[in-house]
Amino acid sequence: MPTPTLPDATLTKYATPHSALSAVPSVTPASLASLGFRLPAEWEPHAATWLSWPHNHDTWPDRFSAIPPVFCALVQAVCPDEQVNICVKDAEAGQQVRVLLIHAAVDMSRVRLYEIPTNDAWARDHCPIFVTRQVAGQVELGLTDWLFNTWGGKYPPWDLDNAVPWHIATQLGMPRFEPGLVLEGGSIDVNGCGTLLTTESCLLHPNRNPGLSRKDIEAALKSCLGVRKILWLGEGIVGDDTDGHVDDIVRFVNPTTVVCAVEEDPHDVNYRALQDNMSRLQRLTDQDDQPLNVVRLPMPGPVIAADGRLPASYANFYIGNSVVLVPTYADAHDQRALAILQDCFPTRRVVGIPCTDLVLGLGAIHCVTMQQPAADRVWQSEYVESPACG
Repeated sequence: MPTPTLPDATLTKYATPHSALSAVPSVTPASLASLGFRLPAEWEPHAATWLSWPHNHDTWPDRFSAIPPVFCALVQAVCPDEQVNICVKDAEAGQQVRVLLIHAAVDMSRVRLYEIPTNDAWARDHCPIFVTRQVAGQVELGLTDWLFNTWGGKYPPWDLDNAVPWHIATQLGMPRFEPGLVLEGGSIDVNGCGTLLTTESCLLHPNRNPGLSRKDIEAALKSCLGVRKILWLGEGIVGDDTDGHVDDIVRFVNPTTVVCAVEEDPHDVNYRALQDNMSRLQRLTDQDDQPLNVVRLPMPGPVIAADGRLPASYANFYIGNSVVLVPTYADAHDQRALAILQDCFPTRRVVGIPCTDLVLGLGAIHCVTMQQPAADRVWQSEYVESPACG
């Protein structure tokens, strides 16, 4: 509901207690692909970008004060051409965020604040994954609600993060598809035409969905996200606590082209795994059995913290309606990476966002953003089967 303390932005509070998760219906995930739903590519038009505003000081020990300005820069870059929806933990936090954004000269008419509590700020992995379908010339929006367990139970508690899709579904007035599997948005990437990229080290890890085979996981991805072909890469980069999210190593930039992070120093700890992924990509084909166009993307030099190497990568970029936001690390390779990605996105403005502080939390720009595809209406299911489980 609107609050008078935020005249330049709307703070929407979730309508029911967190314990009442059964209030929003869920539908059978097996029906998604058969109903014509698919996961759009990130470069397809957005209605909004979702963020979860940072508040967990333990994620950035001794550096938390540097993180909200990074989020302000993200909002400022994205909001001219799409709405930015921000989850804040409570009304007081919403007021603080509003002040920060106004000071950053953000157009607050393009921002909507939602009082949705979270454990942390990694929206890519705890927000819903939106799907769409075409019906009678109109685009309908669907919402998939996968389980989230902090990358295999690494950082309890995660109950608030796991409930974020329910809260968003409530605010958008739409049912949720509940596959009943653990899946994070950063672990997959699609070309919007039927091909999905992922890694064996993440999706086949027993800390996600023990007992499920590769065939089982492929069947779920095809059924729930409308893809036809799964391309499996190997391992991720050192320092990545997600067990190898694909959004740090290989990304689609158009339906037929991927950028692949490549370490050029054979003595670097990432060299072997990234060379293996490059070799795989050169043998893999898309949904039409056509070879991929593979563009090499350099890795930054090592970014080191007290606990070791951080998962710094230029592949962790976010594609907005008119911009591509690329993490930079005050590194000699920054400008080269920006130039390569500008060539890949000639109709968008490529913007570097300094992320040396953000990556101390073991993630960068793609990890804190989630797109909501543009649609003419939200889908209202006639296939509701059971109440949602919490």
